[in-house]
Amino acid sequence: MAIITLTTDFGQKDHFVGAVKGAIFSEIENVNIVDISHYISPFHLHEAAYIIKNAYKSFPKGSIHVIGVDSELNPENKHIAVYLDGHYFICADNGIVSMLTSEVRPEKIVEINIHDRFTSNFPVLDVFVKVAGHIARGGTLEVIGKPITETKELTGIRPVTSNQSSQIIGNVIYIDNYGNVITNIDRKLFEEVGKGRDFIIQARTVKFDKIHRNYSDAINFDAPPEKREEDGKRIALWNSSNCLELAIYKSNLTTVGGASSLFGLDFRDTITVIFTPKL
Repeated sequence: MAIITLTTDFGQKDHFVGAVKGAIFSEIENVNIVDISHYISPFHLHEAAYIIKNAYKSFPKGSIHVIGVDSELNPENKHIAVYLDGHYFICADNGIVSMLTSEVRPEKIVEINIHDRFTSNFPVLDVFVKVAGHIARGGTLEVIGKPITETKELTGIRPVTSNQSSQIIGNVIYIDNYGNVITNIDRKLFEEVGKGRDFIIQARTVKFDKIHRNYSDAINFDAPPEKREEDGKRIALWNSSNCLELAIYKSNLTTVGGASSLFGLDFRDTITVIFTPKL
């Protein structure tokens, strides 16, 4: 049974998600449709990239991932199908897949060229569903597109190092449902640059000098419950994606907007890690 995932900024109020699912069921027999998210902020490519990057690996090889964010066809926004890491991705060439291709080399990329068969202005419903059906039936990518070697790249998805590797300068790339702030600084780069040195993480007015593994590490469970001050604890940690995350323990109980609101941080804001100079 084919598995097709949907990641869009359609929300659930309108008919769009239901129409796409109906078209998939009409196009493909024995298909399993999985919603990854339909609450991507409108046209927010970094959000879409972060979510699909962290979701697709949990699915079986051969799964087909339809990404309906900023998908209108125009001369600067082509449609592509990508085969990468044993998975298929169908989306616009707007930079979304660059967060994937920065870590895993794609085996095949094609620019979809079947648009002359359709007249609709809803490409996810018409073009992307047809491409997904073709792949699900065992079709090759070359039939629905011409091979290309490069895709657009999102800006701001990679941090930079400076001052003789004494700093990492990154950015906020995602804010989750709890208001936790996710950065583009990953653990591998942090350890390669830091080499075990002490550090300070600076994010506007807040600073951190430790990075934890779990949210509850903010709490001293050896103290009596009445003295733990559990709610509202600030913490930096490596999240499940090994990205540096700034959070507040149980933020939904303490601060509307969570860490993002309390720290005054938003998408693209700068996060700096300063390492102790080498002796």
